[in-house]
Amino acid sequence: MIIGVPKEIKNNENRVALTPAGAMELTKRGHTLYVQSTAGLGSGYEDSDYEKAGASILATIEDVYDTAEMIMKVKEPIESEYSLIKKDQLLFTYFHFASHEPLTKAMIENGSVCLAYETVELSDRSLPLLIPMSEVAGRMATQCGAKYLEKPQKGRGILLGGVPGVPPAKVLVLGGGIVGTQAAKMAAGLGAQVTILDINLNRLRELEDFMPANVTTMYSSEYNIRRLVKYHDLIIGAVLIPGAKAPNLITRDMLQTMRKGTVLVDVAVDQGGCIETCRPTTHADPIFIIDDIVHYCVANMPGAVPYTSTIALTNATLPYAIQLADKGWQKACQEDTALKKGLNVVNGKVVYKGVADAFGLEYEDANSVL
Repeated sequence: MIIGVPKEIKNNENRVALTPAGAMELTKRGHTLYVQSTAGLGSGYEDSDYEKAGASILATIEDVYDTAEMIMKVKEPIESEYSLIKKDQLLFTYFHFASHEPLTKAMIENGSVCLAYETVELSDRSLPLLIPMSEVAGRMATQCGAKYLEKPQKGRGILLGGVPGVPPAKVLVLGGGIVGTQAAKMAAGLGAQVTILDINLNRLRELEDFMPANVTTMYSSEYNIRRLVKYHDLIIGAVLIPGAKAPNLITRDMLQTMRKGTVLVDVAVDQGGCIETCRPTTHADPIFIIDDIVHYCVANMPGAVPYTSTIALTNATLPYAIQLADKGWQKACQEDTALKKGLNVVNGKVVYKGVADAFGLEYEDANSVL
């Protein structure tokens, strides 16, 4: 198969879809790999590193899209890329369709095959291609939240872990999945008082078993959220419904009850956000303030630590990329139900229910395209 890796052009996106190590694994199996010039620079990889791994370098993004049968990316295509995507071309990347109707309609119109990292799902309901970036984003949520609690950043002026004689900050984490767990672990490790909410009692029991003593678990309800936001300094939104828009757990009216300088970090922003006042921001302009509450809503948080993120992502995606390249997408999805669940839009058909439901589009079972 001919595989293309374009340079990411989303604002401050420094990751690349494949490390040179990943490139070597594909080329040694006889696949042809084209990488856009400088695509790996943000993650610390030179063009020569890819050439040594057996890849060829193409000068422009147009060259990559024109040549490849399968495109491997990190983030969803942006508007300037829509016209470059060809009918029947396989795109293997993060899409988060349910929060972006123009992207969904563009991919329907161009007739491409869109296989989304975030909806590849194992039998235990885990999301193997979302987990590594969720781990990075969860840890970064606490790291960034601590920064924006500082007074020069318009925060409350609180040190997350406090000091002897001064109590630490209070951190509220909405969601006990991968993101929430990593955020809570980081906050607890820095000495904060952490409360983590979830609607799954079994998950709360698991968290209770391994979290340190400064983490409290609590059942998630609107009543509890409204009570807790009044006195927590950092609130991290970490709720995910695979392939669907995140629910708004924090509403606009709740901001009036928070203390001035409270920081909200919405890690679910690329799925529409679980904070009503959230809107996507970038690393170049990461925050905005509403009602004296600081909102950090960067949609590609792991892009700020691309060396770590690119390696972690390739570790997860490579086995699936090999299957797709070796067998073709149809056979690979027929033989691997996890991969089949990654199919979202195929040749103009929406084959993932969460996406169809988000925009009132006609849904077709993925088996119809296999």
